[in-house]
Amino acid sequence: MDLPALRASFAGRLLVAPDAMAPFLTDWRGKWTGQALAVAQPDTTEGVAAVLRWCSAQGVAVVPQGGNTGLSGGATPASEGRNLVLSTARLQRIRALDPVGHTLTAEAGVTLQQVQDAAREAQRLFPLSLAAQGSCTIGGNLATNAGGVQVLRYGNARELCLGLEVVTADGQVWNGLRELRKDNSGYDLRDLFIGSEGTLGVITAAVLKLFPRPAAQVVAWVAVPSPAAALALLALAQQRLAAELTAFELISQTCLHLVLQHVPAARRPLADEAPWYVLLEVSSAQGEAAATTTIEGLLEAALDAGHASDAALSASLAQFRSLWALREDISESQAAEGPAIKHDIALPIARIPAFIAATAAAVERHFPALRLVVFGHLGDGNLHYNLSPPLAGMGRAEFYALEAPLNRLVHDAVHAVGGSISAEHGLGVLRRDEAARYKTAVERRLMQTVKRAFDPRNLMNPGKLLGPD
Repeated sequence: MDLPALRASFAGRLLVAPDAMAPFLTDWRGKWTGQALAVAQPDTTEGVAAVLRWCSAQGVAVVPQGGNTGLSGGATPASEGRNLVLSTARLQRIRALDPVGHTLTAEAGVTLQQVQDAAREAQRLFPLSLAAQGSCTIGGNLATNAGGVQVLRYGNARELCLGLEVVTADGQVWNGLRELRKDNSGYDLRDLFIGSEGTLGVITAAVLKLFPRPAAQVVAWVAVPSPAAALALLALAQQRLAAELTAFELISQTCLHLVLQHVPAARRPLADEAPWYVLLEVSSAQGEAAATTTIEGLLEAALDAGHASDAALSASLAQFRSLWALREDISESQAAEGPAIKHDIALPIARIPAFIAATAAAVERHFPALRLVVFGHLGDGNLHYNLSPPLAGMGRAEFYALEAPLNRLVHDAVHAVGGSISAEHGLGVLRRDEAARYKTAVERRLMQTVKRAFDPRNLMNPGKLLGPD
């Protein structure tokens, strides 16, 4: 393998020492570890193209990697070692910011936090928000079509992108960095690359949508008796608030207990317990007083209608952050509690209450000792349906032996109501084979046809997203 020729072909870093490569070979959760010939970190788009041309000539598989914060193993190389990890971490320029056209052009290695900060400095908003935003990168966000907590108002990563720059499997550069809101000039290549998890090409830059910054944001923590009541509250909030409703999160009592137990700074927002809670956010262009009046009117109507039993409203930035922290700290709190079996699912919103009830009953019937940890973005239908072992009496190995039958139970229920087994984390290798079970033969054939057209030699992130051809 002519690694010296590769080293000479691009500006940037080429890591070959085992200790230098190690952070790039294991996923964020430590679930998968692979091997690689080297880790390439080009400084420019042309450098990425040079690396891909070398890989094409050598027949070496390429594993694109951004911040390596994914949860499905999509950026981890395979174990046989004939892979090259292509890290976009050194593509770190914000190339342009247009406050009039409300666009920002960033390279793939710019972190989500850096994009948010640049938009803020220009008095604009980039609304994509994730727990890993200090580490995850724009290229990875787009390659996995990331979601987050404000999809209800602004959409996921796909809706927040106007144009892309991509290097193809054979090392050609497609410059699709258009700032246009309308372009009906052919197939939408941008949409093919977004969500493709690096299996069609390497995203090197993107034109992102910006929005006016809201004058005020207020959040409420609301006690509700059931998911059905939460759904009724959502309908009422959408009717009264329209576009001012920017987030609507459903949180079970179990989730709150985990956060209170494992996060020392966490405080119970309400005096009395409730089986379920909603965290809803209102953004207003009219200022904090207007936002507070609006949300108070909503909560009064919800209490009168029986959709809610109590509520706490943020009155300061510190309270705003502390209420959001109760939602954002759930995953880390469940991890601190011990092992977990997780499902990132999308459901028709109207069917979520019935799904939760029926699936909880099925879990109780077949796996009665397990604890449900259910939360998610009710406003856009994305539910995190997780399970933890009982507090005592079940070892880690015994618990994880239940993963396959639990996955089948949950995912069959998702499929039965017209949902998806991957809402925002991507398929990677985690859900790749399971997804093939739920897709029709026509859908699988069309996806394989696209893959062969863009990557006929199957060198781009092989073994990810798609099952066997």
